[in-house]
Amino acid sequence: QVQLVESGGGLVQAGGSLRLSCAASGRTFRRYIMAWFRQAPGKERDFVAAISWSSGSTYYADSVKGRFTVSRDKAKNTVYLQMDSLKPEDMAVYYCAASDDVVFTTTREGYPYWGQGTQVTVSS
Repeated sequence: QVQLVESGGGLVQAGGSLRLSCAASGRTFRRYIMAWFRQAPGKERDFVAAISWSSGSTYYADSVKGRFTVSRDKAKNTVYLQMDSLKPEDMAVYYCAASDDVVFTTTREGYPYWGQGTQVTVSS
């Protein structure tokens, strides 16, 4: 099993920045993909960004390209989501997810491991 714990959410004004962290523990594997999803009230849980743990390759939803940056720290078993130029529409619960499949996917079903989520609130 893999345990994921998110942190770093909070309240920020539009145009501001936040950095989310996701600490992974438990079973580890050499090649997997770590992702961030978000879910606003009454909406589906949508893909935001992902990173290949082994290669560092990154993937982004069009809505966050150029504003969000996903990264990982192998020594700390932690993945980050730096969010800049935040907009009110970015407000959601952000979830960290992990997949032990080497094939990248944007679908929820592709990620068997999930954190509990962290709230991001953006005031206009």
